[in-house]
Amino acid sequence: MNYAPIAIFVYKRPDHTRRTIESLVQCSGFAESQLYVFCDGAKKPGDQAAIDETRAVVRSMVGERAEMIEAAQNQGLANSIIAGVSRLLNDYERVIVLEDDLIVSPGFLQYMNAALEAYQDEPSVMQVSGYMFPVPEFANRNEAMFWPFIGSWGWATWKNAWQYFDPQATGWEVLKTDEEMRSRFDLDSSFNYFNMIKKQMAGEIDSWAIRWYWSVFKNQGCAVFPPTTYVKNIGFDGSGSHGWFTAWFLHKSEHNWMIDQINLPKTVVINPKDLKAIKQSMGGFSNKGLSILRNIKNTITSISN
Repeated sequence: MNYAPIAIFVYKRPDHTRRTIESLVQCSGFAESQLYVFCDGAKKPGDQAAIDETRAVVRSMVGERAEMIEAAQNQGLANSIIAGVSRLLNDYERVIVLEDDLIVSPGFLQYMNAALEAYQDEPSVMQVSGYMFPVPEFANRNEAMFWPFIGSWGWATWKNAWQYFDPQATGWEVLKTDEEMRSRFDLDSSFNYFNMIKKQMAGEIDSWAIRWYWSVFKNQGCAVFPPTTYVKNIGFDGSGSHGWFTAWFLHKSEHNWMIDQINLPKTVVINPKDLKAIKQSMGGFSNKGLSILRNIKNTITSISN
């Protein structure tokens, strides 16, 4: 098997980083994989101690086999990922990407590398996702699926796909006036991606993922997903910053921990019935999240008054 290099992006969460690396080293194929750890610099002086501790964790666990890229200045997660992925794809044809708050199952690397190999010559498949949203209908399946959106928790891509990444999100404004396109971008209003890209372009958030999604969307691309997840997010404890509050509900939901090998279809087809199921699942979590946010806002308002 052709093992892709692994890029891990860390900042100032030593305990999360330790758990991420502990899970990764248990993966079949880890010993054969090149490892790069991108360490961001301090945003403020008070962050330096945690940054130093995080880097020490990396050195103690994988320092002998990993190349560490330590930024002197703070780049921010989005810039770090864009630059790091671009750098590795200048040297390699593919890359697997993790952040410091993700735990992966032992089968994660085998699945990621197998999918990278299987779809390397399929231009419509622009990403491999290791995370899968919790959809009950998919719990007992063993075949990968294709969706017209991307995942950001444990993912991979190829050099020939990443060349379409547009950090400027050129042309996104059409979503303001083209209701049919905006509906498709939001997966028939299942998830408000349009609001995310508006905030991104207004400078209110800093997300590489929404710009990557727009790049895939406007090039009519898709991503391949496992039927149940290979990745768990442990970052929803106040230690990091997340643009998607509703992702907390996705994280908290029950789902199987996929460790067995899955089938990779030879033909790239988006199943309409299955797509409807995932839209319903995402929409349900999104609406629940918005409802709880409103309750929190109302509670804060009543306390203030």
